[in-house]
Amino acid sequence: MTGGAARGLLAELREKAAARLDPVHLDFYEGGAGTERALAENERAFARLALLPRVLRAAGPPRTAVDLPGAPGTQPVVVAPTAFHRLAHRDGELATARAAAAAGTVLTASMAATTTVGEMAAAARAVDPAAAVWFQLYLQPEREVTLALVRRAEEAGCSALVVTADSPVFGRRTRDDRNRFHDLPPGYAAENMRGLPGAPPGGTRDIAMSPALGWADLRRLQAATRLPVLLKGVLHPADARRAVEEGVAGIVVSNHGGRQLDAAPAAAEALPRVADAVAGHVPVLLDGGVRSGSDAVTALALGATAVGVGRPVLWGLAAEGEDGVARVLAHLLEDTAHVLALCGAGGPRDLGRDQVVRRGPAGLPGIGEAGSW
Repeated sequence: MTGGAARGLLAELREKAAARLDPVHLDFYEGGAGTERALAENERAFARLALLPRVLRAAGPPRTAVDLPGAPGTQPVVVAPTAFHRLAHRDGELATARAAAAAGTVLTASMAATTTVGEMAAAARAVDPAAAVWFQLYLQPEREVTLALVRRAEEAGCSALVVTADSPVFGRRTRDDRNRFHDLPPGYAAENMRGLPGAPPGGTRDIAMSPALGWADLRRLQAATRLPVLLKGVLHPADARRAVEEGVAGIVVSNHGGRQLDAAPAAAEALPRVADAVAGHVPVLLDGGVRSGSDAVTALALGATAVGVGRPVLWGLAAEGEDGVARVLAHLLEDTAHVLALCGAGGPRDLGRDQVVRRGPAGLPGIGEAGSW
């Protein structure tokens, strides 16, 4: 299933998920910060772009495998970190982990998961012993808490850490405020936060946000682990250059799914300048607004090595459990390969930025030829 059909599948699963979810939980998954401008722009930014295909390139069938930190030969569509999967389906993150492993792609386990990272990694490796699982981490003000989380990720066999850096404070989520949704219902918890230093006996502690954290804290984290560290939430090219200088293993261009700064640009708009700043020294990923293989290939052409998907995974999970997640990933990966072939590319490396043009009469030449964004 390709093109419009793949997008139609996501719309079908989204509608089914909306019918099955508690409206408060649906708002939690679907909502963004403030007036939700950044949320909406993530998808609109892709809609404003078109792909300029190349012809007669004798590229052969597309080879989609890409190399990412701790995940060599993985697929270019990975599972982005999203919280509280058990609100969507009783199997929660375990179902997501199994589906990601079956698809041969990376699962990024959320620090705010309703299942421990150890259980998620075990579920993934029961499907594929070589499954790659990353752990998403918010640096905590108390270093011993951060270190305890890192050790749990290491013990679970995670192959990389993804540090989310765009949350010095918690975003103002209008829908959650309206619904007064600020705590999980009884029987649910952010399980990775259980039993940490400062937590009540047998209980969990809150995930802390702090504007006092800085590059020195990132350096201390890197010194405390042998796992590669990716930095997520980068939109400014100067931050991307600094991150490379600090020795990160990868950059994730993201506006947190529109859930932090409502005035932030779309991830796709920020990607070209970040990719230029990184200059190929480390892989660049993008998450935010990817809803089709065309979106994924557009991001790859603009400089990404891979893209992450979050909400579509939750739609599939809420609609059909593990099978729904598997359908989402299979269709996005199939659609990505199909669009690569239509663009004359034998793989992501064959794409050029000149193949991305703006829609409309002022759309040519390519983004990379007439000046970057």
